[in-house]
Amino acid sequence: LLGLCMGSGAVFSIRYGERNEEKLKSSIFVSFVMIALVTLVMNLLVFLLIDPIIRFMNIPSDVYGMMRDYLWVIFAGIGFVFLYNYFAALLRAVGNSLAPLLFLAVSAVTNIVLDLLFVVTFQRGVAGAAEATVIAQALSAVGIAAYTFIKFPAFRPDRRYMKMNRQILREIFQYAFLTCIQQSVMNFGILLVQGLVNSFGTAVMAAFAAAVKIDAFAYMPVQDFGNAFSTFAAQNFGAKKEERIRRGIRSAIGVTVVFCLIVSALVFLFARQLMLIFVQPQETEILAVGAQYLRIEGAFYCGIGCLFLLYGFYRAVRRPGISVVLTVLSLGTRVALSYLLASIPAIGVVGIWWSIPIGWLLADLAGVLYYKKFKKQLLEQL
Repeated sequence: LLGLCMGSGAVFSIRYGERNEEKLKSSIFVSFVMIALVTLVMNLLVFLLIDPIIRFMNIPSDVYGMMRDYLWVIFAGIGFVFLYNYFAALLRAVGNSLAPLLFLAVSAVTNIVLDLLFVVTFQRGVAGAAEATVIAQALSAVGIAAYTFIKFPAFRPDRRYMKMNRQILREIFQYAFLTCIQQSVMNFGILLVQGLVNSFGTAVMAAFAAAVKIDAFAYMPVQDFGNAFSTFAAQNFGAKKEERIRRGIRSAIGVTVVFCLIVSALVFLFARQLMLIFVQPQETEILAVGAQYLRIEGAFYCGIGCLFLLYGFYRAVRRPGISVVLTVLSLGTRVALSYLLASIPAIGVVGIWWSIPIGWLLADLAGVLYYKKFKKQLLEQL
């Protein structure tokens, strides 16, 4: 769903850069209907396949029941995930990136407060944590939709544009489908790695789960840098401003690298302290494994930061297929190396940690080499 919304956002940005209001409004309706239908189908499928999904993940038997309870509730929030990401993509496309951030922040704070209320006060366990998440998602989804229609009356449903234009559907599908494939490949690869991690037992699984939360929080801003850069590049692509795109590339790389170096240093130095947010001090094995993961992967955030920029750039210049190729390269390397290295007793689970930055760096290299070779053709499209 995130991929479909991001791909649609690229189309919105181009239309907004072209100042083509009619096509923008038609694109909004067509993409909304298309993604809403996909959301409905996905929601039905995940409920039907909940047990095969858990078995596929190699979940240890002692946590199987809790995982099922959690997913049964969390899957109910898929529609809210669609709504938030859809309207966030639309707002970013027209230059408003602050509102999605504020609604996300409110949702995060609400989630924390409700977690404490449901889990600690009401003793709802993992189901309570899931309920807190779904309620927070609903708040952000309804809030950002209402904000969009109030702040931008032009985006309200209009009968003139409420029809499924085949040409627009084809264009949106081209962008959104490939970006959807990219995101799906990315997350499927992560699931394969998660399944391998789970096979090392509950302690390693718990360490990885906690460390990944810290990891995602640390590099989430650079993912948003990539999305913002994609919006900027797509708007200027639509407006045929080649030089602004070139300057934007230099600025985006500079900001991303500086930010990643700072965050890498902080995560590396304070890995154990960060793990203590989620883990008790007496759980020494979990602490050690989680800190080891953070110090290995956290040292290479520049790799994932630059990769997000490459994804955003290729979406913006109508080459979303290249983003898919880079994702397959990154995740394929990660999965293959993880299974290869983890099977060597002398390396074990550490091989999984090292495979992640290696995958990032190989994909970065491929993306940069492609840009250097085809830079003229990419920007000549203007």
